[in-house]
Amino acid sequence: MKLAKAMLTVAGMTALSRVAGFARDILTAAFLGAGPIADAFFVALKLPNFFRRVTAEGAFSIVFVPMYSKKREKESPEVAGKFASNAFMVMLSFLSVFTCLALLIMPLIIAIIAPGFSDDPERNALAVELTRITFPYLPLISLAALLGGVLNAMDRFAPFAFAPVLFNVSLIAALLLSNNFQTVGHAMAWGLPVAGVLQFTFLIMCAKKAGLRLTIGMPKLNTDMRKVFRLMWPAVIGAGVVHINLFADVIIASFLDKGSISYLYYADRLNQLPLGVVGIAVGTALLPMLSRAMTKEDKGQARDLFNRSLEYCLLLALPASIALLVMPLTLMTVLFERGAFDAADSAISAGVLRAYAIGLPSYIAIKVFSTAHWAREDTTTPVRISVIATALNILLSIVLVQFIGVAGIALGTGLTGWLQFVLHMRALRDHDAARFDAKFMINAQKIILASCVMGVGVYILNAALQGVIVDGSILVQITALVGIVASGMLLYTGAVLSMKVVRVSDLKRYAMK
Repeated sequence: MKLAKAMLTVAGMTALSRVAGFARDILTAAFLGAGPIADAFFVALKLPNFFRRVTAEGAFSIVFVPMYSKKREKESPEVAGKFASNAFMVMLSFLSVFTCLALLIMPLIIAIIAPGFSDDPERNALAVELTRITFPYLPLISLAALLGGVLNAMDRFAPFAFAPVLFNVSLIAALLLSNNFQTVGHAMAWGLPVAGVLQFTFLIMCAKKAGLRLTIGMPKLNTDMRKVFRLMWPAVIGAGVVHINLFADVIIASFLDKGSISYLYYADRLNQLPLGVVGIAVGTALLPMLSRAMTKEDKGQARDLFNRSLEYCLLLALPASIALLVMPLTLMTVLFERGAFDAADSAISAGVLRAYAIGLPSYIAIKVFSTAHWAREDTTTPVRISVIATALNILLSIVLVQFIGVAGIALGTGLTGWLQFVLHMRALRDHDAARFDAKFMINAQKIILASCVMGVGVYILNAALQGVIVDGSILVQITALVGIVASGMLLYTGAVLSMKVVRVSDLKRYAMK
């Protein structure tokens, strides 16, 4: 499957998931708001997802997928299938023990990740209780991620990209049934393990249909698994360091006013829309393809994959970042301001969103840079970069919150993204596959210009419609927002096409088999 087609497949499914996620977030804001129960739930939501991203979708996947791809390429699907089966059993055994241990010491874990809750018995007790409900989601989604990695290596990208839709559907159902639970937070917490069951069941059915036959047996720490763990540890540290940033944010925010953790969550959800759709699409599609190109020592194909991935990232991420910078309050007002989420919440969250948006393009580009390291089984370099970035991020956040409150946490994150961007570029300067080609250098300048043109147009239209957005009915607000977004998209598309950044011939070349 060609890169653009694979990216479009993943991006399309991820976009569907994000639409369902927005429906979930709109309901969450209305039902849960930004109070102590919301803060406790968002901690309970972050914890299993932290470990899932560090282990299953982070360190494990970036080691497992290239190894599995090479076994299919150089040996046989049968040998690769045995490797996947053993990896499945090893992961199941480890995560079962880890989950049971975490449930036992949950009060200690909450004291570490949200120390500010210790002065608030209500939030602390709720966080412990809700996290004990959500944590069994970890082994379920981790095993689902392994199956998703296998499917991606088979060039079957749609199932794993679709799985998050089931997550969002489960939490939406929990919200709608929340009257049957002690609190809305309890209802959403129970929605997490249900989502894990749905995602795991769906992916194991898809893997079976694709021809994967998992063999259930005793886990074996054979040569392959020892290699996985040897390569994983640097990646675990790297992925862990990256996500320590997230928990550093929670720790710092837990000492701020009530609702601060919630403001970070709602702003990050909007920031994650382009980051998720573009970043996940690029990383998911690029890793197995780049691994195969490097296995074949096809430097030309590897370089083309790297440059086109960066080009697609910039093409989609830069206008999204500018849109979030020029109209954050409009987005927060229209999407979330109802029920328990009021105008004051919108104003604070908008400031957080604008700060996050500053670093959006850098974080999406980092996905490509990191993939270039992982494809050649270099898991050490990203670790060194992550350690430096995390230290700076925490320092910046602590300093900036003194001046601009919770928005300082997001600004620290945004600025740190650009530091990582520079460090990755320097680390890859001698990498044959990671050299910028002439086409990328020319198109990058055109994309920046087109994005600026769009940004000016969106800013003017947004300012003109502020009265309608603030005072209008929900239908009028949504119509105004859709009009601004559609106008911006048309303006940007026109600028991109007129400057010939995208050509029909290029689309055919990269989208067709």
